Amino acid sequence: MAFHIRMGVPEMEALWNDLSTRKQDGKLHKNEEKLFKKLVKALGYLSANPRHNSLASHEIEDLTRRHGFKIFQSYLENRTPAAGRMFWAYGPDKGDITVLAIEPHPEDEKRGAYERIKLASLPT
Repeated sequence: MAFHIRMGVPEMEALWNDLSTRKQDGKLHKNEEKLFKKLVKALGYLSANPRHNSLASHEIEDLTRRHGFKIFQSYLENRTPAAGRMFWAYGPDKGDITVLAIEPHPEDEKRGAYERIKLASLPT
């Protein structure tokens, strides 16, 4: 089953629209181009199989408790300083996955590491 990928509102939707529009216009900076490429690849894996080995998806219990629904973290990249992570949830509809945030890897060994993660809202 392929999942329909949605972007959390308003932050992730705005980020995705900005990146994809500027990509089409050839106006992304080098770092933005790298982020866009990693994001497209990760979203492809996420759509096909949220448990794909490359994503290393797992639930973040601190965020699940705080928001009242299961929040997962997946890799955008690995083995790099402050490696990018994508936070997502199933929904709002059956067959949907909504990306709620993209952040550098939090130092999860430290107490309260996930408190600073600000998530977008599920679309209605």
